[in-house]
Amino acid sequence: MKRFLTILAACLLLGCTSNDCSDKPCLLQGAWTLRQMDFPIGRTNTYSEQEGTFLRFYDGDSIMYQCRLVRTETGLIVRPDLQCDVILIDKGGGEHVYLEDNDPYPLTVVDDTTIVIQQNGILYTYHRADDITKEWGGEIMTLVADVRKDHSAEPQIYVLSTKERRQANTIHGFIFSSIAVFVLMLLITRIAVDNRRARRRLQLQLKQIEEVQQERPQTVRHAIESVETAYFASDEYMALQRRIATGQRLKEKDWQDVENQIRRVYPGFGSQLQGLHVMSDLEYQVCLLIKLRIAPKEIASVLARDVSTISTVRSRLYKKVFGQKGGAREWDEFILSIAH
Repeated sequence: MKRFLTILAACLLLGCTSNDCSDKPCLLQGAWTLRQMDFPIGRTNTYSEQEGTFLRFYDGDSIMYQCRLVRTETGLIVRPDLQCDVILIDKGGGEHVYLEDNDPYPLTVVDDTTIVIQQNGILYTYHRADDITKEWGGEIMTLVADVRKDHSAEPQIYVLSTKERRQANTIHGFIFSSIAVFVLMLLITRIAVDNRRARRRLQLQLKQIEEVQQERPQTVRHAIESVETAYFASDEYMALQRRIATGQRLKEKDWQDVENQIRRVYPGFGSQLQGLHVMSDLEYQVCLLIKLRIAPKEIASVLARDVSTISTVRSRLYKKVFGQKGGAREWDEFILSIAH
């Protein structure tokens, strides 16, 4: 009855303080090794990881996994011992009520690295083992949990090798790196294939343009030349030339007028140009002005760019479209050769 009342009081206290502690980090989280046992008769036993001790691994402040532990130069030797539910109730001032499978024990927090648990009059002093938590925590918890599931199984000893762990990490790293390289190679191959297909489509378009121009009847050629001659002698073109010669910037409406003028003289020029390559506004406007036989210096002036920038745009377009280096003049000749 006394024990029941103690547990009931602890649970009530837990309910009262749960809201206060819900946002606090778990006090016991991680690995703790037993360093000392102080008996009521005045005897003290000390323990070390090298000679053998107990390791407790807390998953939050709710589950405890315990095993015997010996640390060697090459790793750890562990023997799973027990797993139980725990409850930690803060009484303030570093004092806690610690319930292990509902059995209450006083627990004192000495500092961030040391706790003392009193069980049956014996004081158990545990020290933090963050290195074990970092390298072996998950594996130790799994070992203890698996062993405790099979109550009929005899306790077994497990050797956790640091060398094997590092080798496993190296192998995992190599596997992940290999997968990343493989995926990267697939991506590069896909890009290369897509570029090759795009290049073939472009070559076919260029060939079709050339064939159409070569197969035009003489009368059609004369008609196109007549339309060109009439346009470049028109007042509309002369007004545009004067405006560009004075360095006036063209507004959006002006660019629409330029496109309309080119469309009347060369009906298919715009669609053919956009089909060759996805162009920026600057690249497209440069090509329109080239088609209108505007000099590079004036193109630079009306677009508020350096002449060198305009030359770079033209030579870069040639390389993008034809897949080889070419000069700005070669690009101009190609643009002027598109006659419809």
